[in-house]
Amino acid sequence: MENQKTKEVIVITGASAGVGRATVRALAGPGKCIGLLARGKAGLEAAAREVEAAGGKALVLATDVADPDQVKKAAEAVKEAFGPVDIWINVAMASVFSPVKEMEPAEFKRVTEVTYLGYVYGTLEALKQMLPRDKGVIIQVGSALAYRGIPLQSAYCASKHAIQGFHDSLVTELLHDKSGVKVTMVQMPALNTPQFRWVKTRLPHKGQPVPPIFQPEVAAEAIVYAIRHTPRELFVGWPTVKAIQGNKIAPWFADRVLAKNGFKSQQTSEPVDRDRPNNLWEPVDDQEDHGAHGVFDDQASDWSAELWARLNWRKLALGATGISLGGFLTGLLVKANKK
Repeated sequence: MENQKTKEVIVITGASAGVGRATVRALAGPGKCIGLLARGKAGLEAAAREVEAAGGKALVLATDVADPDQVKKAAEAVKEAFGPVDIWINVAMASVFSPVKEMEPAEFKRVTEVTYLGYVYGTLEALKQMLPRDKGVIIQVGSALAYRGIPLQSAYCASKHAIQGFHDSLVTELLHDKSGVKVTMVQMPALNTPQFRWVKTRLPHKGQPVPPIFQPEVAAEAIVYAIRHTPRELFVGWPTVKAIQGNKIAPWFADRVLAKNGFKSQQTSEPVDRDRPNNLWEPVDDQEDHGAHGVFDDQASDWSAELWARLNWRKLALGATGISLGGFLTGLLVKANKK
């Protein structure tokens, strides 16, 4: 019989690829029961095999998070299969690479429904299962773009801004209610995920994350930390810290830097076929497992010094204390010897 003390029921949206997939791998293990939500069935089934190979249990739930009825149905299926949800992680996203002047209203609507409202719908379902038990953790996977919009991704940036406002409201309400449910927003840097292969674009060249680029495992490590320690907010990587804090100090300067460099930095030198399939409305090549990584492995770092320092600050503090104490004692010995 499964040990109830170690059992955790987890839901991950966007679980088939990218950050969601890396998070599945990071959390999979004995006692972990994971509901996998996304549209791409091949990726979901591959993720389920990884969970089961690691000793956990998986439930594949083909779900479009833009549809609240589908999200509700998936949440109920997880509860029926594994029990109430302990951890809900919102990751699913959509975007369009395009100047604002060329965007269509339907594109703004779709990106907002997936990238913002998908988080809202997931959070509402999580709260239904967590609040009665007065415990649980909700993770909102955000971005530096939640604070600093960039050119060519207006719909995505606006959706991340919206999540930030939603997060602030929910945090204060849970505090007011003295609830045991915790919610954390994890702000990500540029990541090497498969989205750049299939995102809808009107750019002349293939899209890329704005360098410096990190591997999705860096994001997954931060998410696992956020689950266990529940900070109100977690900035991942120095580029995220710099973008958020710098924008608070001098947004006008960021405007000018992005106006000059923000177009080129989001594109490679390779021309793009604008008629290629994109995943805005339907998953791309549902028979293929896209995995966690994109095509920028040679440019992406699998380690962040800033995140490592944040995750290991206690050790660093103890080390600094030890050095200080050692220096103090050495000074006393030197004085004693002089006497």
